[in-house]
Amino acid sequence: MPGLRREELADLAGISHDYYTRLEQGRDRRPSPEILDALARALRLDAPTTRHLHHLAGHLPRPEPACTELPAGLAELLTVWRDIPAVVQTATLDVLAATPPATALAPFYRPGANLLRAAFLTPEVHRLYADAPTLVARAVATLRAQADHTPDDPRVLALRDELLSRSAGFRAMWQRYEVNPPPVGELTLTHPVVGPLTLTYQRFAVPAHPGILLVVHSAEPGSPSERALDRLLADTGTPTPPGRA
Repeated sequence: MPGLRREELADLAGISHDYYTRLEQGRDRRPSPEILDALARALRLDAPTTRHLHHLAGHLPRPEPACTELPAGLAELLTVWRDIPAVVQTATLDVLAATPPATALAPFYRPGANLLRAAFLTPEVHRLYADAPTLVARAVATLRAQADHTPDDPRVLALRDELLSRSAGFRAMWQRYEVNPPPVGELTLTHPVVGPLTLTYQRFAVPAHPGILLVVHSAEPGSPSERALDRLLADTGTPTPPGRA
């Protein structure tokens, strides 16, 4: 916390000043989970950052493996949501499924694509999005969070190692240790067919299928972006939603 002295933090966490000093200086490298939780509360850390703290200390339990297959229920949902740009992706940002409007919105929203490879190894993301650096940083934070949650997952390790070896940009972002991408955000893009759009995206975890994320995009009702999105729907042959025709 800004301006918080060592002694004040120790007091907030309920530990001795001497013990906190030993932790800070690396003279005690195995604090208990209870001590870590106390420090997290004192620092007002959120859940993903607290998990990262436990991961650094080697205290996380063995997690359930992340899913890599498209859940049948989500496949059916995307069939119903044919007029909504929606994407199902894995914890390593592999696209499992996407609605036609999502694929029309961005070429890398297609089954089999990997969003991190698209971000760092092709020019597509940076050509399309005005705020590409922010979006890419959030994608890296998603992978970092999964690496903390499943540190032995070979898919996570392989993608991380590939991008570390092939992309200086990824290496720089990986060293930031960001682990908590926001579930809701805004993105601005210039589409080659319908022009500028500003969209809100929301990321939903699927508790029954660990590691699966559903990402849904929407435009402000009545806005130029909504009208541009409707033109994109028409271009894909998707009927405009009721009330927006």
